[in-house]
Amino acid sequence: MMGAPGGGAWRRSGPTTRKAAGTRITMAATRNVMRAVRVFEFGGPEVLKLQSDVLIPDPKENQVLIKVHACGVNPVETYIRSGNYARKPALPYTPGSDVAGVVESVGEHVTAFKKGDRVFTIATISGGYADYAVAAANKVFPLSDKLDFRQGAAIGVPYFTAYRALFQKGCAKAGESVLVHGASGGVGIAACQIARACGLKVLGTAGTEEGMNMVLRNGADQAFNHREANYIDKIKEYTGMGGVDIIIEMLSNVNLAADLQLLNYRGRVMIVGCRGSIEINPRDTMSKESSIIGVGLFLATEEEKHECATALLDGIEAGWLKPVVGSEYPLEKVAKAHEDIIHGGGARGKMVLLP
Repeated sequence: MMGAPGGGAWRRSGPTTRKAAGTRITMAATRNVMRAVRVFEFGGPEVLKLQSDVLIPDPKENQVLIKVHACGVNPVETYIRSGNYARKPALPYTPGSDVAGVVESVGEHVTAFKKGDRVFTIATISGGYADYAVAAANKVFPLSDKLDFRQGAAIGVPYFTAYRALFQKGCAKAGESVLVHGASGGVGIAACQIARACGLKVLGTAGTEEGMNMVLRNGADQAFNHREANYIDKIKEYTGMGGVDIIIEMLSNVNLAADLQLLNYRGRVMIVGCRGSIEINPRDTMSKESSIIGVGLFLATEEEKHECATALLDGIEAGWLKPVVGSEYPLEKVAKAHEDIIHGGGARGKMVLLP
């Protein structure tokens, strides 16, 4: 008599107990995995595969694990994904370098950061198109309360590239003039803000009225529409006989020959972006002793990156460094983001992914 109720009670609770245990095991397992975009072969945007069972990386010595709140999308990531870039990562890999978020945990010997800190990074080890990313502690910086996470994700490649192009490679000086060709994108806006803050006269081009207004709001003295057939003549008319001292060039395969006509004596064209080849007349460099200089952020030394970081953190504190965020995409739309950043109808700020 007594056994039956006991047995019945056991039979009623047994499945519930087993179910609860199974749920705990499942939860424990899922806590170790995350969503991340993986590339298993080089190719078009369709090779970007969002997976939900990727192991969350553990931060090793001198590394930081970041819960990603936003990740910047850069044109270079589309070139790497296609396999047509000088540097090819080992497959499979997760793209993305410019992450902003909150520190989840830190590895051994990391004292500058702790769990809960707001941070941004200029390079990840595990890839930024994910829910979590690991980065070397010396590539991670505190994110000021003046900026949100989306803005934090817009700092890395754009602002470090712009600073390197202007000063480390272009030797810009206060009082000189700079033309930012394609100034409404991430690097372009960064170049306008930095150049203006450092005392240069800033001209910028964009492909839409909205883009031109954005360029003017972010430090340019004058903006030109590079979709107009005679815009080069307008720039020449504006600059007069002197021309410009520096050109920051995002699409050199289209603009380089014309750029050489716009330069002042000893002017410099800084090649930040290129999507193909172009024919130029080298004699155009001789008449003004002008220079064509390539800019590769990945070649910067640790000292140069530290110099960039110091200048940019000062800019955030001073208030002139204010990233402009453009299109936003969820991780599920990463292929569309890669399509749009190359074939979209004019840049309007920095493109970001929001996990």
